[in-house]
Amino acid sequence: MIYHVTYPSEGLHVKGYLSLPYGYQLPEDEVSQLLLGKFSSDTYPAVQLNTPLHTTDQDFTSKKWPVFIYCRGGIGNFGKVRTPWVEEFAMHDHIVFAPSYRGTEGGEGRDLFGGDDKEDVYAAVKLLSELPFVDSDRISIMGFSRGSINAAYTAHTLPNIHKLVLWSGVSDMAQTYEERIDLRRTFKRVIGGTPTKVPEAYKDRSPVTIAGELSCPVLIVHGTKDVQVSYSQGEKMYNSLSKAKADVNFHRYEGLGHHFPQETHRAAITRMFEWITESTGDAESTSIYS
Repeated sequence: MIYHVTYPSEGLHVKGYLSLPYGYQLPEDEVSQLLLGKFSSDTYPAVQLNTPLHTTDQDFTSKKWPVFIYCRGGIGNFGKVRTPWVEEFAMHDHIVFAPSYRGTEGGEGRDLFGGDDKEDVYAAVKLLSELPFVDSDRISIMGFSRGSINAAYTAHTLPNIHKLVLWSGVSDMAQTYEERIDLRRTFKRVIGGTPTKVPEAYKDRSPVTIAGELSCPVLIVHGTKDVQVSYSQGEKMYNSLSKAKADVNFHRYEGLGHHFPQETHRAAITRMFEWITESTGDAESTSIYS
């Protein structure tokens, strides 16, 4: 069951999606009470979007749940949260939360492509940690494409992130500027200039900059034929983490692009959650999938 929610971030009202684990459902008014003051209010109540096809009679609030945070890619309306992905993630016994970022889907403020919008993810983690049915020691976060910026910096900034996944992720924004000629005008407008003119702004949006300071285990998922965020960016992040002797794994998908075929995508999600739930250090550092 997915709810469209509103929550506070730096004085702004921003939007997001919260899903119960697959099969669980609660009345809309009960959910609003459970989320009151955090992801729901009298002015901005949680709105139910769908109901699971298969339901369970088990009491949702009888245990503390792990959380999976999905940081979407794109910018503004050209990168909305993929709610079918939220549903797929929720099938793996996690509460799922997907921030839309400020300035998107009716939220206040402006999406700055890994700028102040990072605060929207920090705020979500902190609010989720305070919910009585959340296991605050098992909050994992995944960033897809540009979302890897927000995910990586959240893991760097907040101490309670369990595991970090960077899926088809940007690791070096200056490299992204050079490779994505079609986005240069957008980057100059949103970030404030070119990498030469405002190098610190690009550095502050580059997860590779903080690779050596990440303390949680990291999984990198990338297709070798990705032309939107080149495979070399995944390699660069992996090499930086390995050099820092971090706990890092790499799921490399041979011949695949930015988005995987549906069957492969679902299998990759399953492998990702197997990694999230396994004990640290159990898996081999690199896996190659065709």
